[in-house]
Amino acid sequence: MMSKEYYNANAAAFHADTAEVDMSALYAEFLPLIPKGGHIVDAGCGTGRDALAFQAQGFQVTAFDASEALIAIAQQRLGANALQCTFTEFQAIEPVAAIWACASLLHVPFSELPTTFSHLAAQLASQGVFYCSFKYGDNELERGGRRFTNLNEVLLANVLQNTNLTIQKTWITGDARPGREHERWLNAVLVKSPQHESGE
Repeated sequence: MMSKEYYNANAAAFHADTAEVDMSALYAEFLPLIPKGGHIVDAGCGTGRDALAFQAQGFQVTAFDASEALIAIAQQRLGANALQCTFTEFQAIEPVAAIWACASLLHVPFSELPTTFSHLAAQLASQGVFYCSFKYGDNELERGGRRFTNLNEVLLANVLQNTNLTIQKTWITGDARPGREHERWLNAVLVKSPQHESGE
């Protein structure tokens, strides 16, 4: 829970640092894959920046975050569709079209990632879309009150091996925040395998 305590203590600063970051290049990779008006879950939504953008484009959005302080800000911006819970506590009422986990799953310990991905995938409709991003690397570390699990393409593939998610695309980007462009991120679009496939 180390990272949650960090966000509870630094919610206002985190909001100021991230609220205006231009995410349009990532949205352009993700949103065209989702049916018009489809239901997107923003998993680890922070203060609701991305969920707000998706709502503005006509998508149905449910957002959640483990941090009470971040979700309090998100609720002011999004209303009732912002919930306080962890990745593995979240339960969708019905299967959703897509999950957006931008720079959020990186706080999950490596050993817990397969279970976390499997639980979130269970909330997706068949052939639903799952976007995630991790700092690019192959280690786990603690820095400034937060813990990070860094992944590369091979480690991500290993994590997903026994889930019903398949990698559709991965790509590397710099950090979108000014002054941090040198930080590299692994982005991935995953797709939930159709149910009851024969011969698999």
